[in-house]
Amino acid sequence: MLTLEETNEYKKRLGAEKERLLREIKKDSRPTDFGNDVDAGDEEADEAEEFSNKLATRQILQDRVNKIDAALEKVQKGTYGICEKCGKEISKEVLDLVPESECCKDCK
Repeated sequence: MLTLEETNEYKKRLGAEKERLLREIKKDSRPTDFGNDVDAGDEEADEAEEFSNKLATRQILQDRVNKIDAALEKVQKGTYGICEKCGKEISKEVLDLVPESECCKDCK
């Protein structure tokens, strides 16, 4: 079982990672300016591809923020570090790699 000190350390790490991800999401939400030559088909294609890539990246980052929020909620409830599938303790090895992990090594 995790000690209070260990849980607080994971909580700090989760909070710091959430802040980093939110900054990244904010940075990526700024539109890319490719100019205003509306007649250039390849320019339009580049803009569409860039927009699509940013949306995909933003969604991945937001999904991770959501998992971190869920982990922080578990800290508050006192259930952090418990596998959602089998109910066993998630090893520190797994939590060190992915502090927002929902499952133990066996259930992944």
